[in-house]
Amino acid sequence: MKIGERLRNLRIASNLTQEELAARADLTKGFISQLERDQTSISVDSLLDILQVLNVRVTDFFSEEPEEPIIFRKGQRTALAEAGVRSFELLIPGATNRRMEPALVSLAPGQHTVPLPPFHGEEFGFVLQGTVTIRFGTQSFRARPGECFYFEATREHYLENSGKRPTKLIWLTTPPVF
Repeated sequence: MKIGERLRNLRIASNLTQEELAARADLTKGFISQLERDQTSISVDSLLDILQVLNVRVTDFFSEEPEEPIIFRKGQRTALAEAGVRSFELLIPGATNRRMEPALVSLAPGQHTVPLPPFHGEEFGFVLQGTVTIRFGTQSFRARPGECFYFEATREHYLENSGKRPTKLIWLTTPPVF
């Protein structure tokens, strides 16, 4: 384990500069810089001070958890039959335990997704083929291939293929709702 690299990543994730971390941990900026480049060693006391500033437990810092996968293969998708559309595939396994939920949606002419009630979240879509109509409360919006939509889910809404050709789009909700 490279302690310096791990501390640097935690510092950046905490939105702190080296100078800010040093000041809060009662260390010098130069020491933090050398530490992050693995050019010096660190005492247990100094490490504990830094981890306290970063709000990281010692056991979490030293745990060797496997990294999350970055690539998800087609065979890992979860198809939702109850969506009432030609196909509705969740693109990321375990998406309900994540902050966003991407899906690949295909709608035959005349099909629509299940209406979703208002919720505290946001939605984004990118149309790959066909035309999709977004029914948002009493309003309707149409998006064509290469266009996208984005809205806060403050009203009941659903997606509809009101055209004569199949529609395919990427649909992302945050937080997950399916």
